[in-house]
Amino acid sequence: MIGIDLIKTSRMNRLIERFGEKGLLKFLSVNEIELVKNYKTAAGFWALKEAVSKALGTGIGKECGFHDIEIFKTDKGAPYFVLNQNIVQKYGIVDTSVSITHDGEYAIAVATLEKN
Repeated sequence: MIGIDLIKTSRMNRLIERFGEKGLLKFLSVNEIELVKNYKTAAGFWALKEAVSKALGTGIGKECGFHDIEIFKTDKGAPYFVLNQNIVQKYGIVDTSVSITHDGEYAIAVATLEKN
């Protein structure tokens, strides 16, 4: 399964300017916020979570919320994510992959989920 999302980074900049960390906590954990370098990184994280939910076929909502997807970074700085165990079991997820890119005022993420 594959999902993709695109976000204009200025949208995230406005969210941060208006609500600060409280705005980020709507879709990121405290540990994820520590990984955010700037509004463009935050926008990429938003796109990642949206792309994952689309790959599941649910979108963000009742079946999969923002906090059911947790973002980490490898030692080399590459993003990866872990899904809530309930989602892994329900959808039979055995492997995941993600890529985030930024170009100008946009952040794009593509996520793949492999089922058993």
